[in-house]
Amino acid sequence: MSEALTTPGEGFHPHLHDTQDHAATPLRSRLHHIRADALDGDTAQSGGMRRFAAVSGRTVGSEKLWMGQTHVAPATASSDHHHGESETAIYVVSGHPEFVFLDDTGEQPEEVRLRTSPGDYIFVPPFVPHREENPDPAEEAVVVIARSTQEAVVVNLPGLYALPADGA
Repeated sequence: MSEALTTPGEGFHPHLHDTQDHAATPLRSRLHHIRADALDGDTAQSGGMRRFAAVSGRTVGSEKLWMGQTHVAPATASSDHHHGESETAIYVVSGHPEFVFLDDTGEQPEEVRLRTSPGDYIFVPPFVPHREENPDPAEEAVVVIARSTQEAVVVNLPGLYALPADGA
């Protein structure tokens, strides 16, 4: 095909405009391919798990997104933690990790355990303390994580408790 299917500002993406006059930084003017063997392990960590960055401000120049993998060894639990103001989406690749948090919507806080399988998703709102556990004695659990901040915000906590509504 020698002819464009749409012109800027029309068709499927009417919100896009011709941006030839807009100078883009080198990291933000091309696609990035992050190979599985090139994930960056130099990121925020919690005990009992290893996080690996694929997409971050440092690796590709992202401004609003962090994405990577977390590996939880067999028969291991992470430290209790939260991710600050970041929203976190989790996709279970392998294993059967469990996600534990305190539900404080009732009269007494109650520990809730979400048991997952490959293909499941978990959403973690900002400032919600939780931990990941891998009860399997032999198989590592692997998840893909996307966050609404450009780096892996991790605040390790001394215990699992519900934070006040303002996140303090």
